[in-house]
Amino acid sequence: MLWPAILVSLRTAAASMLVTAVVGLAAAQIVATLKWPRLKIVVDGVLTLPLVLPPTVVGFFLLFIFGVNRPVGRFFLDVFSYKIAFSWSATVLASFVVSFPLMYRSARGALEQVPRDLVHAAQTLGLSNWRIFFRIVLPVAMPGIAAGTILAFARGMGEFGATAMIAGNIAGKTRTLPLAVYSAVAAGDMESAYEMVAVVGVISVLVLAGMNYFLSRQTPRQRPGGADGD
Repeated sequence: MLWPAILVSLRTAAASMLVTAVVGLAAAQIVATLKWPRLKIVVDGVLTLPLVLPPTVVGFFLLFIFGVNRPVGRFFLDVFSYKIAFSWSATVLASFVVSFPLMYRSARGALEQVPRDLVHAAQTLGLSNWRIFFRIVLPVAMPGIAAGTILAFARGMGEFGATAMIAGNIAGKTRTLPLAVYSAVAAGDMESAYEMVAVVGVISVLVLAGMNYFLSRQTPRQRPGGADGD
C-alpha cells in the first residue's frame, strides 16, 4: 500500500506543479498588470476562491463540471473517448485547482515587488514587454516564484477532499498518500498508517526547507514587510 501511494502522489504532485507553475505565473502577470482596480479585485477573488472553499466543495464543483453526465465530462468522453472523473487525470486536476491559488498569490506578490525603476529603465532603452519580463522581471522575482512552486507541490501532495470527490480512492490509480492513510486507519492497519505519516512528515520538512531557502534569497525590498535600504 505504501509504495503505490507514494508513486501516485509524486506523479500527481509533479504534474500538477508543472501546470500550476505555468498557469499561475501567467495569471499573476495578467492580474498584476491590470489597470482597472475594481476588475483586479474581482479577478483576484475568483482566482483565490479555491483557497478558502472546503476541499470537498471544490471537489463537488469539479465533479459537477467533469462528471460523465456533465457537459465537459461528456464532451471528453464523446470526442476523445476519455473519462476524466475517477481517473489519474482527475487527481492532477484536483491538485491543480487547490494548489493554484498558492502559486498565483506567491507569484503575484513576487512580481509586484520587482522595483519599477528597473522596468522603466528597460522601457527607455526600447526593450519590448516580453524581453523586459523574461530578462528583468522574471529573474528578479524568481525566488518568490520558486517558493510558490514548491508550496504548490506540497499542497498537491497533501490534497485529500477534492481528490476523494472527483478521483475516488482506487488503489494504484488514484489513491494518493492522504487517501492511503485514511484507508489504512479505516482498515485498522496502524503500522502502515504510521509509515505513510512518517513519509508525509519528511516530505513536508523538505518542502519547508526548500521554500525558506528560496525566500531567504529575496532582497529586503522583495520580502513581505521589507523596507528599501540605502
